[in-house]
Amino acid sequence: MNIILKAIITSALMLSVYGSYAVAKESFSNNVDKYGNITLPNNFRNEMAHLGSWFVPEGGASGFHDVYTEKGSVEYYRINGKFPDGATIVKELRGSHAGTYTTGKNVSYANNELKQWFVMVKDSKGRFANSPLWGDGWGWALYKPDIKEGGKFKNLASDYNTDCLGCHIPAKQNDWIYTEAYPSLNTQR
Repeated sequence: MNIILKAIITSALMLSVYGSYAVAKESFSNNVDKYGNITLPNNFRNEMAHLGSWFVPEGGASGFHDVYTEKGSVEYYRINGKFPDGATIVKELRGSHAGTYTTGKNVSYANNELKQWFVMVKDSKGRFANSPLWGDGWGWALYKPDIKEGGKFKNLASDYNTDCLGCHIPAKQNDWIYTEAYPSLNTQR
């Protein structure tokens, strides 16, 4: 009797795991609802891979720009040279300070001032062609830490052509992504 019970429990667990895998495999992105609304991924700093960072010394976008994506998206990129459908890229912009350290003068470092987040979701199938936040193979979003709606960060972008694309024009040949700053996409160490 115990052997039969164990076999039933094991079979049920295997079906549960396989069923979850099949559903996850068929879903587009956990960060996009059926209407094309993009959400800022929870806990991305701990659950996603850090692609690389930019430092902008002056201007409205000054500070550190840390960029993240799913670990599976990094692996896919290394093999295919492009991001997979449904890949989510998060760029977090933080303020910075500079000081004198043993490594030199005016050494910049990120501080706790969160300025904003940019989120892009790869859409190679044009799922939301009628949305002004989707186009050129991506979904586009912008969030600020002090603007929420219904307890969630509100997407402040209204049209990717005017709100987002201008900054990405120099990276058009790289599918709108500045991949040169992301050493973890490189297959070589």
